[in-house]
Amino acid sequence: MPDKSSLILEIRDMMAECNLFNNLAAAELLSAAGYFSLNKIPKGKIIFKEGDAGTFMGIINSGSVAVYKANAEEKNVQIATLPKGQSFGEMAVLDGERRSAMCATASECVLLLLSKDSLEKMMQENPKVAAKVIRAIAVSLSRRLRIAAGRLVSS
Repeated sequence: MPDKSSLILEIRDMMAECNLFNNLAAAELLSAAGYFSLNKIPKGKIIFKEGDAGTFMGIINSGSVAVYKANAEEKNVQIATLPKGQSFGEMAVLDGERRSAMCATASECVLLLLSKDSLEKMMQENPKVAAKVIRAIAVSLSRRLRIAAGRLVSS
């Protein structure tokens, strides 16, 4: 088992590979990395269900995550497959609402996780870095909303 400092360096390196954090300088990545955890999840495992409390968000370091939404008949319909580098679960962490979809591993995954409590702790202890992390999440969500709106208009 790696010690805490080597784990933080590993998480920092993973964050650096993710486009989500392009706006963070090297020192800021290192600082933010201490608030994330690393989790390896086998294929086919439910990460969270629609309606669950939003206690964390994830970033896919390897593998892929399937996103499902319940239809009118309450059957889960796959609406997306998220690849390496994508984030998920951010909305519930930011707004405190329940999960809007279910996420499950489509393959074995290594995920960077940021809990709502860790984000709040980062805001208290390192507000400048937390602001950059939150802004990066907001920009990512904005891009996805624009893409979804574009798809609706072109349908």
